Amino acid sequence: METEIIIVLTIMSFTIFMLVTEIVRIDVTALITMLALSWSGILTTGEALAGFSSNAVVAMIAVMILGEGVARTGMMSRFSKWLLKRVGKKKSSVLGSLSLSVGTLSGVIQNIGAAALFLPSIMDIARRIKVSASVLIMPIGFAAIIGGTLTMVGSGHLILTNDLLANAGLDPYGLFAVTPVGVALLVAAILFFVLLGKYFLPQGSSEGAVDKTEQEKIMDAFSLKKDIRYFRVEPISALAEKTIEESGIWSRHGVNILALRDANETKYGPWRETVLQPGDIMALYGDTEKLNRYVQENNLTETHDETIFEGIDDPEEAGFVEVIVPPSSDLVGQSIREFSLRRRYAVEPIMLFSEGERVEDDFSDHKIRGGDTFIIYGPWRNIKELQNTDPFVVATTVTADVKDRSKTWQAAGSFLLAIGLAMSGFSISIAFLTGAVAMVLLNVLSIQEAYKSIEWKVVFLLVGLIPLGTAMQNSGTAQFLAENVMSLIEGSSLLVLLFTVAILSTGFSLVMSNVGAVVVLAPLVVGIGTIAGVDPRPLVLLAAVNAGNSFVLPTHQVNALMMSAGGYKTKDYFRAGGGMTLVFLVVSVLFFYYTFF
Repeated sequence: METEIIIVLTIMSFTIFMLVTEIVRIDVTALITMLALSWSGILTTGEALAGFSSNAVVAMIAVMILGEGVARTGMMSRFSKWLLKRVGKKKSSVLGSLSLSVGTLSGVIQNIGAAALFLPSIMDIARRIKVSASVLIMPIGFAAIIGGTLTMVGSGHLILTNDLLANAGLDPYGLFAVTPVGVALLVAAILFFVLLGKYFLPQGSSEGAVDKTEQEKIMDAFSLKKDIRYFRVEPISALAEKTIEESGIWSRHGVNILALRDANETKYGPWRETVLQPGDIMALYGDTEKLNRYVQENNLTETHDETIFEGIDDPEEAGFVEVIVPPSSDLVGQSIREFSLRRRYAVEPIMLFSEGERVEDDFSDHKIRGGDTFIIYGPWRNIKELQNTDPFVVATTVTADVKDRSKTWQAAGSFLLAIGLAMSGFSISIAFLTGAVAMVLLNVLSIQEAYKSIEWKVVFLLVGLIPLGTAMQNSGTAQFLAENVMSLIEGSSLLVLLFTVAILSTGFSLVMSNVGAVVVLAPLVVGIGTIAGVDPRPLVLLAAVNAGNSFVLPTHQVNALMMSAGGYKTKDYFRAGGGMTLVFLVVSVLFFYYTFF
């Protein structure tokens, strides 16, 4: 055995051990690996640092920017609501639907693009159905990887397969030749995580519990409820042509109006002098008995059309906050009426605490003192405006990002531009980087916000591990391993041959690129198939399919992207990915055994 091969095998073993044990952070391990390959003379300086300019790393950076831009518009949040309305909030239904969606999309676009597009939606849905995001993110990331096997253009290594077959004088495969096995693998993966996921996936906090959000904490602390009801002002209503204050909503009934929809626009925290017109829709909040009395006295008609006030009862769009009036505030000595809180900030004051007293009825004329505390409700964008002013100190942590829906088409167009360029023949890095720059130019996000969206831990993980794949190929280590393993099974049964090809391809894909694994294995597989009297075409295709069996380590770019979002450690991939790897091997080999041979 040559010295170079021994050195590469030693560095590879060290890398896998460090990634699994996480004695140091995985990105630090990756950088040590990169440096070790240069120190040992296996790679030149240029080869060791090639990861910084690699297609995968540039694409990863661009995809993170694109994902942030899409998330800022709330586009995927709206998709989350649409999906939950149709499949319900049962975890297995959500997991199955999302996995099927991202897997199918991954069959026609690059899997990293599909994963990035759905990641904001996955996070949003996890919050809505109150499960740990770690239960959803990994299975759906795996579905994105498997989706690359649905067509012969779903992933780079499958695209390359036909070229390798042509070089060997064999007929290429059609676009959908791999679709049956891809569908079988995707269905098997969904069933695996739906039925057995609780035994393999990290469940977040203890016993799968989900920590309370800031909204849930404030609602519990002040006995608030999120019971918002919608009512239409009829022509015969006593409220028609009256101002909101004249209706007695605060003074006589102790009810709050969170928003008003008229013929032209939606007004949050509408001003007290706003005149109500027939046809207006009111979003009301308050004690059920008081609210019913107000509705009956004024002949209001309840409506259940939630689209009228889209986002008003969504904790990602609006919510309760606690605000405190500091002693130095200009508000001290004024009343809510005099200050025109609703008119200035379009928020609704729900409750007041003053000198130990809790006031929930009309406190419009209460003279505000330093230390008074209000509970107000409104859209996050309005609350953030209030947060940046002097009269109040917002005591509640506002974690939700303000969504700018006006940029939806610009964000979607930039993403579609990236997908279109990738499908038309441009490299994935150039395609997605073009889309990312388009988002900046179209003001979806600023260049500083684009830089902040990059998860550098993931970037350096890929930068450090890419040279290991180069070393495996350049030193002949991959060829050495493949030849020795193949020699051991010469003369064995067809099933043993298929499992060996699949396992070799899987192993290589964990420490080198998927494309590299196929390039190394294809010539060997063709030779072994010819000697064994077996059609080499499906053997090469089996190797190519299993080059996508990259679940045990977070070395695949989709796994790297999902790792930080899900809060995973390498051992989580080792456990859940190990189970998925076995399912992938068994399903793919048996499918090929019974359908291709």
